Amino acid sequence: MTKAEIVKEIVRKTGVRAVTAAAVVERTIAEIRRAMIAGENVYLRGFGSFIIKEQAQKTARDITRNKTIVVPARRIAAFRPSKELSERVR
Repeated sequence: MTKAEIVKEIVRKTGVRAVTAAAVVERTIAEIRRAMIAGENVYLRGFGSFIIKEQAQKTARDITRNKTIVVPARRIAAFRPSKELSERVR
């Protein structure tokens, strides 16, 4: 499902104008993005959590050059579905 399809569903089910629904969807995504860039986790009850995971520094092999390389520590964005969502998807 695309963002446009989500907006169409909101319009169909609630009767609000498409411009309003699109603005709400865009603002919601922008706030989730802003929070995650700031290092905050976002929790949506009944849906899931957008979380920041820390990955430690590690060593790896570059098999084409037969060398050991160091992969630096980094933060990654992840989504963890709620228990309710996971059960309903199954």
